[in-house]
Amino acid sequence: MTSAAKSSIRSRRTVRRIKKGPAALPVASDGNGDGRSPASGLLVQSNTSLDLLGAAALLPWGFYQIDALDLAPRLLGKLLRRDEVVLQITEVEAYRPNDSACHGRFGITIRTAPVFGPGGHAYVYLCYGIHMMLNIVADKEGVGAAVLIRSCAPVSGLETIQQRRGQKTDKPALLTGPGKVGQALGLSTSWSNHPLYIPGGLELLDGPEPENILVGPRVGIDYALPEHVNAPWRFAVAGSRWISAPKSTLKPS
Repeated sequence: MTSAAKSSIRSRRTVRRIKKGPAALPVASDGNGDGRSPASGLLVQSNTSLDLLGAAALLPWGFYQIDALDLAPRLLGKLLRRDEVVLQITEVEAYRPNDSACHGRFGITIRTAPVFGPGGHAYVYLCYGIHMMLNIVADKEGVGAAVLIRSCAPVSGLETIQQRRGQKTDKPALLTGPGKVGQALGLSTSWSNHPLYIPGGLELLDGPEPENILVGPRVGIDYALPEHVNAPWRFAVAGSRWISAPKSTLKPS
């Protein structure tokens, strides 16, 4: 059995453990009749957003000191906050050491150095010279692992999000894709190494755990080894419309 196959089994066990745990705060599905605008498709109920923010606390440094494959599903439902903009994480991908799709495979360079820093820091890189991609560094210093934030749902600051994105919409196209998330938060590569567990700037707050999670292979890594291309290290909130394409490769865990 390959290391990727063993890790795939581990990821499913991690998801099962998360699903057994109690939800920290109320979660709504994307169905109708839950008090939300059908056009918005927000993961959290609109009438609980203020309560959600009031009850949310910064996640501590120790939360991040685990394997990226364990951290990734735990990030679903958590809240990214920068000033008035708050986004709820709905889709992520894990990138691990010895992973042929991970930037850490190049070793420590000027660009990749943040990946080898301690867990709990941001790693923001420029993709195709256009998109700012937000990753959350995982595990101990020197490991070289991170979780890519692929999609989010807006909780507050919608007008600012729309201005930054240049789109006057509240539909999922606003935030379904990692480049869109980075743009909505107004990020640049200067945010790399920023600690997410310290008040101020960019923060990661606690949030509700999803009732069910989808799992599938990561997106856009055809250059990687087959075992890593096929590894189910992509995680998303089941029932949410705030998930990027392709959705057909995501299956119940």
